[in-house]
Amino acid sequence: MNHLQALGLNGTPKCGRAFNQPLADYITSHLPNPHFPNTLAKDMVRAFAPGKCILFGEHAVVYGHPAVAVAIDAGVEIELSESDSWTIEGMPFESEKHPHISHILNDVFDYGGSPLKIKIESGLFSAAGLGSSAALSNAMGAAVLRIMDSNAELDSVKLARIGHAAEAKAQSGRASPTDTATSALGGCVVVAGNQVRGTKHVFDASMVTPEGERKWSVCEVELPVDLDAWLVLGFTGIGSPTGEMVAGVAKLLEEDSSKYQEMDAIAMITQAGLTALGAGNLEAVGIAMDACHEKLQKIGVSSPELDSLVEAVRPHSLGAKLTGAGGGGCMVALTQHPQRVAEAIEVAGGTPLISRLGADGVRIL
Repeated sequence: MNHLQALGLNGTPKCGRAFNQPLADYITSHLPNPHFPNTLAKDMVRAFAPGKCILFGEHAVVYGHPAVAVAIDAGVEIELSESDSWTIEGMPFESEKHPHISHILNDVFDYGGSPLKIKIESGLFSAAGLGSSAALSNAMGAAVLRIMDSNAELDSVKLARIGHAAEAKAQSGRASPTDTATSALGGCVVVAGNQVRGTKHVFDASMVTPEGERKWSVCEVELPVDLDAWLVLGFTGIGSPTGEMVAGVAKLLEEDSSKYQEMDAIAMITQAGLTALGAGNLEAVGIAMDACHEKLQKIGVSSPELDSLVEAVRPHSLGAKLTGAGGGGCMVALTQHPQRVAEAIEVAGGTPLISRLGADGVRIL
C-alpha cells in the first residue's frame, strides 16, 4: 500500500497497534516517521501535522453549538525535495488530482521554484473522521513555506487559515475550520459561533459558502500538564459518510422538531466536559463522554459496530463515545489503561490507535 492510499485516495489503510505490540513501541511508531533520513540536503524539508479527534459536539456544531477537538499523536508527514520533475509518491504529479496540494502551491504561495518530489507518510485511518486531509494541508503549507524560505518562522494561525482554504477548495466551498485549526494549533481546540466560556480566543474565521457567509470563533483550552490519561481510538473498518450522516440528522429534525432538545443537551454536555477538561477532572470528562454517546445514539448517528466497540472498552475506560460524523469511522475512549483498551478493541473487531490527550500541532522536523 502506498501513502496516497493511507490518505484515502485509493483504499483503506491498515494502521493501529498490532496485538501484543509493546505500548512504548507503538507510541514511538506513530510519532513523525523515524524512517525518513535525519540528515537532509539544503533543498529538502520535512513537516508533520497531527490528526484530530472530536471529544464533544458532533452534529450539534452544525446548528451553532460548540465542538471540542484535540490533536492526536498520529498524523501526516510531508517530505519535499527539489527535483528535475514534479512527482508525488514516485508518480507524475497531476494537479487536478490533488486539490489541497495544488491550492497551497499555486493559489497561496504562487510557487515558482524548482519542480518538487513529494513524499507523504500517513499514520491515520482514512475516511474515519480523524482529519487526514486537514493534516495533509497543514503539513504541506509548512513544508512549502520552509522550502521557499529556510528562515521562515511557522505561524500556526496562518497555517490553519491556509489549510482551511485548501479544505474549502477541495470541498466545493464548504469546510469547517475545526480540523485544520486543531491540527495546526495542537492541544485542545473549541470551535463555535462565538467564544465559549472558559476558553482563550485565538482567531476568528469566516467563509462564503454556497449557503451564505459563515463565521466561527476558534478558541483553545489549556490542558493540565500532569493529566494521567490516554485516548484510544477504535476504527470500525467502515468509512464515515459525513455528508450522508449530516443530511440524515437534518431530515430527522425536520420530521421531529422535539429532537432539537437532543442538540441542546449535547451543547450542555459539551460545556460540562470542557469545564472538567480545564480542571483536570478526568472522571467528569468520562461521564460527559458517555452521556454524549447516548445523545448521539438518539439522533441515529451511531451504528452496531460503533456501539459494540464502545461497550467493549467501558470496563477499562473513564468514558467512551463515537467520534466524528458516525455511521462508521471511529469511537474514542479516555483511559488510564491504554493497552487493555487497545486489546479490547481488537477482540471486538476494531483497530486501535493510541494517543496522548492533546498532542503538539504542525511543525518542521
